[in-house]
Amino acid sequence: MLDVIYEDNHVIVVIKPQNVPSQEDSSKDKDMLTLVKEYIKEKYNKPGNVFVGLVHRLDRPTGGVMVFAKTSKAAARLSDQIKNNQLSKKYLAIVEGSVKVEKQKLVDYLKKNEKTNIVTVVGKAVSDAKYAELNYEVVDSVKDTTLLNVDLITGRSHQIRAQLSNMGNVIYNDFKYGSKTKGNLMLWAYTLVFEHPVSKQKMTFKVLPESKGAWKLYENIIQTLA
Repeated sequence: MLDVIYEDNHVIVVIKPQNVPSQEDSSKDKDMLTLVKEYIKEKYNKPGNVFVGLVHRLDRPTGGVMVFAKTSKAAARLSDQIKNNQLSKKYLAIVEGSVKVEKQKLVDYLKKNEKTNIVTVVGKAVSDAKYAELNYEVVDSVKDTTLLNVDLITGRSHQIRAQLSNMGNVIYNDFKYGSKTKGNLMLWAYTLVFEHPVSKQKMTFKVLPESKGAWKLYENIIQTLA
């Protein structure tokens, strides 16, 4: 069932559960784009194909807040905001170990291995390397883990996972990038800010992760971010 937190004639904002693809992939598992289309088709009794614009993605293991466009005009305008870094996405991440620098900008170049589906930090001159930028700040530290507030500037595939792992602080439960533990990835897209594509109003949405798994370690401090 789709968890809708806001909807009007132009956009729909939903919560993506962890381990659900943003759009159809080779697994053919139910994806968010299909779920949103089915929801709109059923709610408004629409015949034929329903238009829904996928303007940004969350990696499959990542949960959190997403916006979809309900018209092509809204899709184009939201896409422009993303290109111009006017759409803001913030994440909470629990990483292994202590983080040496309390607050900093990470700038790297990333390359994805399509066979292994792993992204690595490479040199700027490497063919097909993509520029990646984020800012992070330490929120708290408990039991050899650290909670980070991450402001994602560019939206590359696996970007936060690859950059934090390269820094020496792999995300908790991110087995693919070297974590010693397995389970739900401790990475959550908790804030989304954009300009409404028609009204131009600033829209801000916050959704905190459920207090389970390693999130329980930071239960109280996460609540203060609401």
